[in-house]
Amino acid sequence: MKGVVDQVKPFEVFFAFALAVFASASISQAAAAQRPSGSLHVVVHDPSGAVIPGARVEVTSADGTTREVTSDGQGVATARSLEAGRYAVTVSFPGFQTKTIGDLRVRSGDTRRDVTLSIEKLDQSVSVGRDPSTVASDPNNDRFSTVLSKQQIDALPDDPDEMESVLKEMAGPGATIRVDGFRGGRLPPKSQIRSIRFSRDMFAAENHGGGLVFVDITTQPGLGPLRGGLDFTFRDDSLNARNAFVSEKGTEQTQQYAFNLSGTLLKEKTSFSLSAGGASLFDSAAILAAGPQGTRNANVRRPSDRVNVTARVDHALSKEHTLRASFQENQNDQQNLGVGGFNLPERAYARGSNDRLFRVAESGSWSKSVFAETRLQLHRTATDTTSSFELPTVQVLDAFTAGGAQQAGGRHTREVEWATNVDWATGKHAVRAGSLVEGGRYRSDIQNNYLGTFTFESLGKYESGQPSTYSRRSGDPLVKFSHWQAGMFVQDDWRVRKNLTVSAGLRQEFQTHLGDSWNVAPRAGMTWSPFKNGKTTVRGGGGIFYDWLDADTYEQTLRVDGERQQDRIVRNPGYPNPFSGGADQDVLPASKYALAANLLMPKRKMVNVGISQQLSPVLAVNFSANHSVGTNRLRGRNTNAPLVDGSRPNPLLGNVTEVESTAQSRGNSFNAGVNMNIPSHRTMLFANYTWLRQRNDADSAFSLPADSYNLAGEWGPAAGVPHHVFSGMVNTAFKRNIRVGFSVGGRSGVPYNVTTGRDDNGDAVFTDRPAGVTRNSAWTKAMWDVGGRVSYAFGFGARPAAGAGGSPTVVVQRIGAAGAASDMLNAMGGGGADDKRLRFELFVSAQNLFNHVNPIGYSGVMTSPFFGQPTATMPARHLDIGMRIGF
Repeated sequence: MKGVVDQVKPFEVFFAFALAVFASASISQAAAAQRPSGSLHVVVHDPSGAVIPGARVEVTSADGTTREVTSDGQGVATARSLEAGRYAVTVSFPGFQTKTIGDLRVRSGDTRRDVTLSIEKLDQSVSVGRDPSTVASDPNNDRFSTVLSKQQIDALPDDPDEMESVLKEMAGPGATIRVDGFRGGRLPPKSQIRSIRFSRDMFAAENHGGGLVFVDITTQPGLGPLRGGLDFTFRDDSLNARNAFVSEKGTEQTQQYAFNLSGTLLKEKTSFSLSAGGASLFDSAAILAAGPQGTRNANVRRPSDRVNVTARVDHALSKEHTLRASFQENQNDQQNLGVGGFNLPERAYARGSNDRLFRVAESGSWSKSVFAETRLQLHRTATDTTSSFELPTVQVLDAFTAGGAQQAGGRHTREVEWATNVDWATGKHAVRAGSLVEGGRYRSDIQNNYLGTFTFESLGKYESGQPSTYSRRSGDPLVKFSHWQAGMFVQDDWRVRKNLTVSAGLRQEFQTHLGDSWNVAPRAGMTWSPFKNGKTTVRGGGGIFYDWLDADTYEQTLRVDGERQQDRIVRNPGYPNPFSGGADQDVLPASKYALAANLLMPKRKMVNVGISQQLSPVLAVNFSANHSVGTNRLRGRNTNAPLVDGSRPNPLLGNVTEVESTAQSRGNSFNAGVNMNIPSHRTMLFANYTWLRQRNDADSAFSLPADSYNLAGEWGPAAGVPHHVFSGMVNTAFKRNIRVGFSVGGRSGVPYNVTTGRDDNGDAVFTDRPAGVTRNSAWTKAMWDVGGRVSYAFGFGARPAAGAGGSPTVVVQRIGAAGAASDMLNAMGGGGADDKRLRFELFVSAQNLFNHVNPIGYSGVMTSPFFGQPTATMPARHLDIGMRIGF
């Protein structure tokens, strides 16, 4: 295709990147001599992420000598002056399962390890954590999860929005991201992320959704004395490759900065963490459009400014209870949105948004066998949009779109999420019960298409001035409404035998604006470790899951209800005066959107089976298969579409797009994963492959079928879901001061719809397909991408000696005490400067390292000059350079 970027040989790019690694190694290293001893900091957390004061930590050396420390009010216990070597660490606390780390390497300087204890699942007669098969048969173990290390987190993009996209790609279609158990909001900065976990525990009754991957992000409290850091990231188009679908490289620049500070406010009681940052950036949107004068190919600059602030406070209410509160505010101003692809520059609009998020959570043990957690989230958002040009829109299907964006108004929301979970153990049963309530108030005056749109089926029709339709939305756009949903559940994990746990639960969900009241969702599963060594875990289960009716769908049916607002449609209009058409002109009555009177909550039935195998102390693999059947899925249908004779069931109305719960889905998937962790070489690797076959008969709540009276041709592949998805990441230490990481992701093509480009059935909607062609029958090409990161760390100033005297001692780390050692350097990642008071890290990261062209935007419109071809591409190779300073 003309304009495709000159191909760069992959080996040349790889050689250049590798050369940067080895060149970094030649930088002068003034590393301090290794110390004969080090300090081990163990931070103990409960399942919610809160720290556990008073936990017992046993540190056992290779010769069998055991020492004991107790975590303080901030959940930290520190063993100082430990000889460098390997240790076993056992952590316990009443009401929680004991956890043992069998092979932990302690180096000179400081070594930090976070340990999360699970709720007690067994009676007191079982030696928890000592029997491998008992641990392996715990349904809450990590056998079917992937946990990213701090170094692997560092290898992710620094921009939170880009990082969110990468995490969703790694997790696969339909992934849900949660931060400290909460959904919604922007991802926290890297400096506040403690761990990222990809979890496939889908059948717990506490989960609303199932069958998908949960990406759980846990933030870290501000443990230790005062510490902080500065981050700078820079990107420029001189370092980037050209977009393959434009003839000239577009301008691009990013200046991103961040500051973080954390430490102790009250000794052994209260800690804080604070981060602030922002970015001033611009990129280019690529236009590829076909007009009467030929193909138009250009770049349009899109500026954006972002500012964000995040603060967190952790407070030990007592020896058993902790309270954490956080606040987040994000502001974002964007220009020239809506431009690119078929959309010409005059389609630009600006959007400003403000997002405020407050979270508070309390957790702790109420007795030896009862643990409770309560969390509350208040989320307030405000978004306002303004079009750059106030003009009617001219759309030639999949050729070009000109005229104004017709975007105005905004949306203001105030949302609440409240959840509570209570766990208690009795005999061989571990019971969890809880509830969730979320929803809020919404005010929206969003305006669309208020100046009208002319739609042409082809360039030929445009040149002859013959539009197919003219549509315009009129009326008052302001709507105010509330929208709420709730669920409650109970679940029992029953230890039938030491190596077998059977789980059963029940969930009931409610939602406003729906006609059904009872949505009972039973769940059941089992976790079995058939061998005494605990290296094999088998898991299976099944259950019923429901999906919510989202607030955006309900809002649309309120606004365009035929009274507050209406859509006016003219078939075969004149141009540029829509009402100057000839005898064929047909002015339809008002069209509207509506919810079906008997709308039900969408339902899925699912079963899953999986096996996990620990092949060696450093290598594990897991496999799982899943089958699902969906009923009562939401779809749009034109209930007032023209009949065979051209008349409409209700001649007083135009199109009536009704949201119904009549669609179905069916899916099968297979997943294989591998995890490798070699602490002695500071090397981590994981890879994940998923095979998917998802089919349904509707893409979304408002997607209209080709024929609203005959839905047989709608059954087909689910839109945007590939058959194959792969992701992998490796991170390793190269010498002492250098870390190198690579990530790879790829997927096969995704299905898209083919349409004639004409209004064949006279309903003024261009969803008509050729005879015999089913929905989503065409497929795009496969995509793959490789990213890389190399960092070099160095530091200055020796840290305080770890202990005094000639013999090793073990002490409790008192947060905020004079001379206490900071763990911030370890939190920033491995390197040769972990024992320095002031640490610097220089890094270079690359996305799409080999500059592989990944085409997207395939046209399925048969009248388009681009039919069957891609019209855009994923970003070309770009490089980020940056620096981090820790103190």
